[in-house]
Amino acid sequence: MTVTATPGQVRHAVEAGEGLPHWSWFQWASAVAGTSSAVLVAASGTPGWQVLRFVMVACFAAGIVRVSRSRNESTLGRAGVALGVPLVAIAAGFAPHWVAGRVGVVPIASAVLAVAALLLAVLGVRAVARSRQWWRRVLTGSAVFVALAVTAYVLGPAVAATNPPHADLGAAPDTVGLTFVDVPLRTSDGVDLAGWYVASSNRAAVVLLHGAGSTRSDVLDHAAVLAEDGFGVLMIDARGHGESGGRAMDFGWDGDTDIAAATAFLASRPDVDPGRIGLVGMSMGAEQALGASGTDPLVRAVVAEGATARVAADEAWLSDRYGLRGRLTEQLEVVQDWATSVLTDADKPGSMRDSVAASDATGFLLIAAEDEP
Repeated sequence: MTVTATPGQVRHAVEAGEGLPHWSWFQWASAVAGTSSAVLVAASGTPGWQVLRFVMVACFAAGIVRVSRSRNESTLGRAGVALGVPLVAIAAGFAPHWVAGRVGVVPIASAVLAVAALLLAVLGVRAVARSRQWWRRVLTGSAVFVALAVTAYVLGPAVAATNPPHADLGAAPDTVGLTFVDVPLRTSDGVDLAGWYVASSNRAAVVLLHGAGSTRSDVLDHAAVLAEDGFGVLMIDARGHGESGGRAMDFGWDGDTDIAAATAFLASRPDVDPGRIGLVGMSMGAEQALGASGTDPLVRAVVAEGATARVAADEAWLSDRYGLRGRLTEQLEVVQDWATSVLTDADKPGSMRDSVAASDATGFLLIAAEDEP
């Protein structure tokens, strides 16, 4: 018996990759995006956890490729949108790597992922646009827009915070007229931190904490003011920043551990009274300082400039102020915390409010811009 096919059926089979030895564009893009995603997801954590995450994402991508070979074009399109939208958002979170011009496994994987994810999204939208039902095009387009916005809001910051480009060290304290010594520190979890110390002349000392994406070189002006008034100043590079070891985490979830090593050093200094140790932080450093105040008994004072939030619990006030919109935002922040915890081996800290409440003997000075709510 002879089997014939219309030109339209042949074209459809070719575009869908049915019965062909080669893969379709959708299948290749899915495989590449899945592999890149697996590499990025497995970039942190213990070896066992890295392997598990790599295998999970790779298996998911392989499943998408396998199923696609038996689906028609419209199903492939919808699958492309479903997979492409979150991947585009994830890739967007790695934009800082491209801006910084870094070369390495993570930047390369993120660039490859961005291209593959964009291709998936284009294929999906193209398939949906071919639908004859106008209402289906409208509904699908709206769903894609909402999914893209939500995914970008939830996953984008989590990915960007756990995979920031490296911040290089800049000028030294002698450029602002300070006499200093290099200070190597070791945290309780075995991370080596780099620091500079300017000796105290009034028996009080502070740990000076920089913000995300910067280093101790960026707080030299603050150090000069403090040193002029006699304070000892210990400037440290947060882990993964400057010359410190470890992996950077721009939500500052490792702050308690890093600060504990710094305050222990100050307490051991002969020029410092252990009862007169404080923390001064900017942005991420401010949030770390507030958090450490509840866990480090050596901290007697905190100056926090530009602190906002580092976990969902820090924004638990949103529902009281904004009602339903605030409650929805709070829940999205909870999901963001979960996504962040999957991408980093840092333990999620408690809220800054709880830390302040637990700091019975600590004084606080909060500094914020005039137009901030």
